[in-house]
Formats: sequence, C-alpha cells, structure tokens
Amino acid sequence: MPEGHLIHRYAREQHAALAGSVPALSSPQGRFDPGPYAGRTLRAVEAYGKHLLYHFDDSPALHVHLGMRGLFLRHDDPTVPPRAGVRLRLAGAAAAYDLIAPIRCEPLPPDGERALRASLGPDPLRDDADDADAVRRLAAAGGAVGAAVLDQSVWAGIGNAWRAELLFLAGLDPDTRGIGPEPARRLWDLAVRYLALGRDAGQVVSDPTAPDERWVYKRDRCRRCNAEVRRWTLGARTAYACPVDQPPR
Repeated sequence: MPEGHLIHRYAREQHAALAGSVPALSSPQGRFDPGPYAGRTLRAVEAYGKHLLYHFDDSPALHVHLGMRGLFLRHDDPTVPPRAGVRLRLAGAAAAYDLIAPIRCEPLPPDGERALRASLGPDPLRDDADDADAVRRLAAAGGAVGAAVLDQSVWAGIGNAWRAELLFLAGLDPDTRGIGPEPARRLWDLAVRYLALGRDAGQVVSDPTAPDERWVYKRDRCRRCNAEVRRWTLGARTAYACPVDQPPR
C-alpha cells in the first residue's frame, strides 16, 4: 500500500502542475462521473495520511484513497491516450495523471469531508499536525505499539514499511505495550524527520547515508548487527524486528 510519504509526494507534484488551472477530468473506465468538476478551477491538492483531497471551486471535494494496489501514472504529454482501465484522468496543459485501481475515488459532501478528517490522527508530514496530540494518542493507545502506529486514527500515514523502520530506529520492539510519553515523542520526532526524507526521495528512507537500504523491513538479517530478523503477524501485517537492537520489554 502506498504510504503517507508517497501520497504527499503525489499531492505536491499534482498541486504544482494543476492547481489554479481548469483540468480536464475523464473516466476511461467509466466508474467515476467527472461531470460535477467539468469547467471548475482546481484550487488545491491536499494530502492527509493516505488520503488525497482535490478542492475545486463550487464542487464537493474529490477524495482518492489508493488502497493496496492503487497508483498514479504521470504523462508529460497530456495528449497520450489513457489505458482503458484508468479510473480517473486529470489532464492539464503540461501533464496528465492517470489514476489506476484505487479503493476510493468519490466526491465528498461537507459532512463526509469533516468525518474523514475527524477519523484521522495527526499526520507527521502536515504543517498543522499537533505533536502533543500525536504523543498523547500513541501513549494512550492500548495494545502493542506496532499495532497502534498502523491505526490511522492514532497517526495518519504510517504503513508497514515505515512501522518496521521507525520502530527499529527508536529501539522499540513492536510488541511493546504502554510505551509512555517519552518513547512516543521519540518515535513521533523520527516519523516527522524520516517521512519528509521519504517524501522528497519518493521511497522509504530510513538511513540517509544508504537511502536504498533498509534496517529490518523484508530483510533476513539486521543490517546493523546481522542478527536474524524476527517475523510475525501483528495488526494483520507482517512485523519485522531485530532481537538485539529492539529487545523485547
């Protein structure tokens, strides 16, 4: 599933390319009605966690959630014909973006947009994130910290790859319960720093000196100490941890 860093990258790129214009919307697949947005100026493209919101003049917000398999294809030539399976094409003067296989592509009435925002915790990549609230939510979350950070109502935007790498950097075993405010603050600060690196690079970056490497995520052995990486199911996803650098508590 695309995680928050990629959603913010999409939003930044598409905002730069399309905001302030009147993009042409179409649905080659036929599963989305672009009519309410025809001839409307796109004011902003906003990322919140794993969600994208497109704000058009005098129209409901357009909500996109990529889910596990969704993606955008960018075409520098907006006249390139889209594939038949494209759910939504957003075409401007200099680029077109084709949305493929999202789990959500829908207009949101004002109450729907409010409900979406209310359902999400702080996003480490948003300027309006309340860090004190983020620490409080994680410290108060019941159960294992590795399950809590995947809960989008606790923190928005964290997926399985970031869970593995951030918990490694924080020295926290994913099964740890009741981590308290100090470790929660340390983990939040790491999320703010490293997700920004990932957004700018377009990939998970957990070691700026070796951006293509991971510490434990999908590795057989820890890259730091060479211990065998533990794998188990936590929060319906495979968890990864080093038994040496993330000792069980």
